[in-house]
Amino acid sequence: MSQRDLAARAGMTNGAISLIEQNKSSPSVSSLKALLDAIPMTMSEFFSEVEGSEPSKYFYSQSDFVELSPQDMGMGETAARVSLRQLGNAVDHSLQVLHEHYPPGADTGPDMLSHQGEEAGIVVSGIIKITVDDQERVLNPGEGYLFDSRLPHRFQNIGDVPCVIISACTPPSF
Repeated sequence: MSQRDLAARAGMTNGAISLIEQNKSSPSVSSLKALLDAIPMTMSEFFSEVEGSEPSKYFYSQSDFVELSPQDMGMGETAARVSLRQLGNAVDHSLQVLHEHYPPGADTGPDMLSHQGEEAGIVVSGIIKITVDDQERVLNPGEGYLFDSRLPHRFQNIGDVPCVIISACTPPSF
């Protein structure tokens, strides 16, 4: 696929693709997701290490989780960084489970996310403002969400403490 084709499929400009290719720009999470959808490839596949066949694994320690977030999510001066840690290898499963961590001020970005599937989560600690389509709500510990991921959505920690969410998505999207 040519750079032009990729740009058209991802809804981006050739210039933006070129800057990313030359490592002169880092894509936002939503831009990276659009690029991968155009290929098509999931975030999980993109960030996974190529490994040989391994025996089945059913239990995971914290060190086994895989960090899926790009280093720089375009949050500017706040340097807030969303952490999405995946349980297991989503490439081999139809369910993706994430341990999400949003420092104060962290945001998935001004561009709303949208992808195939459904996602659900429960806030473990902190608060999070979630926008889904034209609805917005601040969730507290013990509260949760469930929505069609094709609807545009965004997560923002508007609190003074980190927010932790345990979420699931099917099929895996990152």
